[in-house]
Formats: sequence, structure tokens, C-alpha cells
Amino acid sequence: MKEFLIAPDDWRGMMSRLLFAAFLGGIIGWNRQKLRQAAGLRTHMLVSLGAAVLVLLPLQMGGTIGLEALGRTVQGVATGVGFLGAGEILQVRQGRTARVTGLASAASLWVTAALGMVAGCGLWVLGLMAAGLTLLTLGGMTWLEDISSDRFDENGNDRN
Repeated sequence: MKEFLIAPDDWRGMMSRLLFAAFLGGIIGWNRQKLRQAAGLRTHMLVSLGAAVLVLLPLQMGGTIGLEALGRTVQGVATGVGFLGAGEILQVRQGRTARVTGLASAASLWVTAALGMVAGCGLWVLGLMAAGLTLLTLGGMTWLEDISSDRFDENGNDRN
């Protein structure tokens, strides 16, 4: 576990982790920005950066206290970002029917916070793998949704 800890005077290590967090949040935010979502580039970068800062605090405390605080910090960030994501979710009414929008954007904010925490812990490879899978899910899976939505009518009944 000591490889996660970072000395308070290691400003290069801290800056590299913070920049990595901003980068990971930025690539997810850029994807959302292209789709003209309310939470775009800056929002995702700030969520990731904020999560990294909050994770770096207990990592700099070191020892058993720092590692115990890290677990509580991760739980707090995951919960707190859930409230931020709730602001992205809307219910749109069209006559008698209603549909929910913004779930993918809310989920992308939550994942972005996780990416920030990973970056704050200095887990470079995990961060890159998770960011890649997030981009694949956000961009590459739309074709699967399109295929499945063509198969069902607005009530969810199979058209075939």
C-alpha cells in the first residue's frame, strides 16, 4: 500500500497526478461536449480534478490514518458526485408519455470522479484502461442501442 502514499513535499508527483486527472476528465468531457450535453469538457475536468485533490489529502497524511481516511474519502466522493449527476437527469413529458434523459451524462460524471480518484492514487494504467472503456461505452455502444431501439416500439413491444 505504500506505493500510493505521496510525500507532502513531492510537488512534481502531486502535479503529475493532478494533470493526469484533468486529462482523463477532459477526454470524457470532450466526448460529452461534442454531443452538446450540459456537463461537458470543463465540468468533467473539474469533477476529475476535484476527486484527485480529495484523494491526495489522505495520501499525504500517510500511515494507517491516511489509508483509513482514503477509504472514507472514496466513499464520500462517490456519494457526493451522485448528487451532482442527479442534476443531469431530467424527465421530459410529451403528452401522456414521459422519458428520462441524462442518465449517460450522470453516469459519465460518476465515472469521471472515479477516474480522478484513480489518478490521485497514481494508478496510471488503470486510469487509461478505464478511460478507454468509458469512451468505448459512450461512443461505440450507440450502434447497439440503435439496433435494439429499432426492434421495439415505444411501449417496449417486439415489432417482429
